[in-house]
Amino acid sequence: MSTKQCCRKKPALRAVLFSSTLLGIFPAVSAVADDTGTVEELSEIVISAGRNPVPAEKVGRAFTVLTGEELEKTQTRYVADALRRVPGVAVSRTGSFGGLTQVRIRGSEGNHVLVLIDGVEVSGTSSGEFDFGSLQVADIDRIEVIRGPQSALFGSNAAAGVIQIITKGGVRNGYNATGRSEVGTDKTVLGNVLVQGGGETYDVAVSGAVRGTEGFNISDYGSEKDGDRNLTLNGKGRWDITDDVYVDGNLRFVDRDSDTDDQDFSWGSPTYAKVIDTPSTVESTEFFGGGGLTWELFEDRFVQKFRGEVASQKYRGETTGGENGSDGKRTHLSYQGTFAFEIPQLLSSAHSLTGAAEWERETYRNVYPSSASQGLKQERDLFGTVAEYRGEFFDRAFVTGAVRYDQNDSFKNTLTYSASGAYLFPDFGTRLHASVGTGSTNPTFFEQFGFVPSSFIGNPNLKPETNFGWDVGVEQNFWQDRGSFGITYFQERLEDEIQTQFTPNFESTPVNLNGTSKRRGIEVSLGLEVIKNLYAKATYTYLDAKEPSGEQEVRRPPHSGSLSLTYGFHENRGTVFVDAVYNGEMTDFDFSVSPTRRATLGDYININVGADYQVTDSLQVFGRVENLLDQDYEEVYGFNTQGFTAFAGFKATF
Repeated sequence: MSTKQCCRKKPALRAVLFSSTLLGIFPAVSAVADDTGTVEELSEIVISAGRNPVPAEKVGRAFTVLTGEELEKTQTRYVADALRRVPGVAVSRTGSFGGLTQVRIRGSEGNHVLVLIDGVEVSGTSSGEFDFGSLQVADIDRIEVIRGPQSALFGSNAAAGVIQIITKGGVRNGYNATGRSEVGTDKTVLGNVLVQGGGETYDVAVSGAVRGTEGFNISDYGSEKDGDRNLTLNGKGRWDITDDVYVDGNLRFVDRDSDTDDQDFSWGSPTYAKVIDTPSTVESTEFFGGGGLTWELFEDRFVQKFRGEVASQKYRGETTGGENGSDGKRTHLSYQGTFAFEIPQLLSSAHSLTGAAEWERETYRNVYPSSASQGLKQERDLFGTVAEYRGEFFDRAFVTGAVRYDQNDSFKNTLTYSASGAYLFPDFGTRLHASVGTGSTNPTFFEQFGFVPSSFIGNPNLKPETNFGWDVGVEQNFWQDRGSFGITYFQERLEDEIQTQFTPNFESTPVNLNGTSKRRGIEVSLGLEVIKNLYAKATYTYLDAKEPSGEQEVRRPPHSGSLSLTYGFHENRGTVFVDAVYNGEMTDFDFSVSPTRRATLGDYININVGADYQVTDSLQVFGRVENLLDQDYEEVYGFNTQGFTAFAGFKATF
């Protein structure tokens, strides 16, 4: 018996199909054959829903999984674009491909969302958030989005949710090699290679992706194009030392060079506070790695995991105001033990208890300080302990509870908790789910100690932000399980929100706001097999996110949604798709007047269309058009976004 199956193995239920909408691709179950040749259906596993993977129908938290198959069929090239199709998620990109891209969940800030790649935290120590502008889809197997406070499980920066990226792994007793190349508008070129292989007791995968584009002009004032160049290398593997002990590891390297433009803060200039053409650039180098040992005892009833991770990030920027940059590093060590047991006599129940201890050190250095004190290396340590309980009763009721205590050497110690539950009505195709929890987000190093010449000064006296949230939802199958509908209502309350404010001399500094920032909303998802091989997927989000003053939070659209149609033809050798994303009106800051006012960014619909065809067993050709309607819109005030573009290429498998 494996704890990975949440306490025990059980027959597949009709209710497993509830996750069809959330998982994005029908069906939501997979099939494997046992030694007798009998095919058994297994439910989808959600890796990030707890300290151990959880079968989808047992998850009480609101979640969405995007599969690699879905990303492939819709020819999605950046993770940020995939996340636009997830309910409760808002994406803001400053202009061209490679521009700073922020992802918010349920009205949060970007640094309230914990981002993991193969279990390694990749959020920058400087900003506390991950810049999705660098994250290509090339080697990704699945994306998991868990919404709501998750700090009890994952600590600081998981106050609003968790996004886990799982890359493609190796294969046993053989090998696969895949290559893709495409060209497109704005002199865009992409190439990526994935090699997977392994033997009886090991597997390994190595991939590389290069994408470059001349880009387009993100400013209304000038004609200079702003491009991006991105190299991503990734590797992961596993070795089974014995039947009960295995080691695994992963490495990732990203080298990126992006052009950008600046806002003109020359007092008296006719373009004051507007985005103007400048030769500004941002260069970044990121290295992430992790390794672990897993020891399964007593027929998998007691599983121990030892793991170490490191993340190193270097950023260098050159603007009209001068040079800026930072070096950051995160080291993380952890131990986790899980004990699973059954009590059939007590409500036909199964249980698991997990305990974990984590140590983490983060460092930060301002590379271009204006004074000796600003150039000092900043460092902080954290020691956290976690306890989690999971139980299931009568194969239809599932509960989870967790508590975490973090000891911070730079802030007040923090206690967070969470609880969730799900209940199945298999005969009616219905699943209920609910969760409640608290979150905490420490101030970022840049908020405390950062410095940008004549623009920004850090505040070392900031307090952590704290969050309380809950949600409740229902999922319903219909039309003989060809369709699934889900709706979730949520509320959150954020205390001590950190916001950057301007001083009388036009310098900015972050402060803790007094009062409570309130967020509430509705998340809707629909999945439907319209006819054979024609699948529709739709999402809608209503969000009411207010600052303590009552003003709407910036860059959070109150209304957003998506619609995807995918059709397979010629015995599914070919696929055509239409993918539409709607972003409603939202506000952003306009600094061109004093005092600063809110500007309204117009709504837009971004439609992508494309097709692919499997010419032979080893060769596929494809093409797509992005922003079919050539919509002119802004996701960040003053920064243009890309218009109509077209791409074509091929994929070869060996």
